[in-house]
Amino acid sequence: MESTPTQTANRPIEKKPFETETFDVMDGAARWEIKVHDHGLVALVDVMPRLCPVGKTADYAIVQAARVSYGEGTKMVNEDRGLIRYLARHRHTTPFEMVEFKFHHCMPIFVARQWIRHRTANVNEYSARYSLVRDRFYRPTPDYIRKQSLTNRQGRDEQLDEGTANEFLAYLDRCEAMYEDYEKLTEKGVAREIARIGLPVNVYTEWYWKIDLHNLLHFLSLRMDPHAQQEIRDYSTAMYDLIKPIVPIAAEAFIDYNLESMHLTRLEIEAIKSGQPINTANKREVAEWDAKKAKLGM
Repeated sequence: MESTPTQTANRPIEKKPFETETFDVMDGAARWEIKVHDHGLVALVDVMPRLCPVGKTADYAIVQAARVSYGEGTKMVNEDRGLIRYLARHRHTTPFEMVEFKFHHCMPIFVARQWIRHRTANVNEYSARYSLVRDRFYRPTPDYIRKQSLTNRQGRDEQLDEGTANEFLAYLDRCEAMYEDYEKLTEKGVAREIARIGLPVNVYTEWYWKIDLHNLLHFLSLRMDPHAQQEIRDYSTAMYDLIKPIVPIAAEAFIDYNLESMHLTRLEIEAIKSGQPINTANKREVAEWDAKKAKLGM
């Protein structure tokens, strides 16, 4: 007689012990935390897999998934490091999705607005409708206060003169002074959801952020890049520093094949072969090729 769904569901689950001894990749800690700027932080609060075979790291989950997926083909690679680097070089990304990280972040709202554009994570943010915004504001150090770049519309360039930098800091003082009004108005009964709209974007927010390794490395490739805003680079670097001891092989491959690698376009390859200037009238393409040549020592 066939089992009913209820009967099947109620069968005892066969629990198999680990074939080898395991250890906690976070050493039993509730969180690993790095302070960023004045009030910010990046905290790693959980990892999947949390338990790994002794002698391995969470990199083993990448290898485990790859060997199931690619079967006999992976036997050509005789070690975990070689296989992971092969997967990274050839952009076989799905095995990297088998590792997940859950972070707690605290950062200025202007950083969070850049961050949230990456729609590949699960996010739950502090609600300024339910709770009062805390009196925490980001103030850049003098070396972060720079002139607008003349070549990059999004970026900063050389440092400002001291007088103008002090004017900017005085401007921040006036913006942050509005927090007293926010407090007074909420005490008088103004709803938190409307009182918050006058606060500047250098006030801090926070969230929990869960993401798989493949999408995290894509995020880091963009936000650790020298063209990214310095503030979000600081947070990204802190995240990389936290995951590196957990997935050291994948982290090394990320640096080698992504962050510190170089992509060449068809036009650039033709220029190398011919020894002639790049065949384009696009000024941005020419400038990018010049930068690559300088990096290559050409």
